[in-house]
Amino acid sequence: MTTEYGSDRETPVGTPVVRADPEITGERAEEAVDFDPDDPDSVAEAAEVVHDFATGAVGGNDHVLMLRGAAACAALVRGRGSYKAAAEAAGDGVTVSFIRKWARVHDLPQSIRRHVARGHIAPTAAKHIARVPAEDRYLLAWASLDAELTVRDIRSIASTINDGVDTETALRDHDITPGELTVTLPTEEYIELRHRASMDNRPPGDIVADALAAYFDNE
Repeated sequence: MTTEYGSDRETPVGTPVVRADPEITGERAEEAVDFDPDDPDSVAEAAEVVHDFATGAVGGNDHVLMLRGAAACAALVRGRGSYKAAAEAAGDGVTVSFIRKWARVHDLPQSIRRHVARGHIAPTAAKHIARVPAEDRYLLAWASLDAELTVRDIRSIASTINDGVDTETALRDHDITPGELTVTLPTEEYIELRHRASMDNRPPGDIVADALAAYFDNE
């Protein structure tokens, strides 16, 4: 199985796929706002949401509201045709840079945005993850979870990647081993994994990698 890098969005821009999932946002899923870039009234609503988001009237540290603001940015850009026109529609206090950054967050792959909605990845961290090339976003996002990176760490690594350093090297330079993950297994599987790894003279991670490759190929 080959992962399609970049955004895996199959629904229209502004559709609250993640925000409307009750398994992620609970009762707040019913409050999810759908922004339609082809509907003038919806675009006008998006402009108001972006203005409030950019000027600090809403959002704060609320990750769901910040995702709503990101969705509004993306829909406003699509509806107005450019970042500049979107910023003008949102009004005073809203910059092109602000809209561009948050529209990119809305364009992150759904699997990453789901962790933002759950509160596992801070929206401000997602903003830096969205800065890197599409094929690097997954590795940086998952490293942020497994290594418990701070927003400052993610910002620094993203800048290093954008300076031309490949992602794995950038992570190692921050004392992070790409692909390193701690998992908990049922006792029987753990014993069998250790047994087979020992008998085959291989690290346990190699056995797990082979099993996962077979699993993904059969999906």
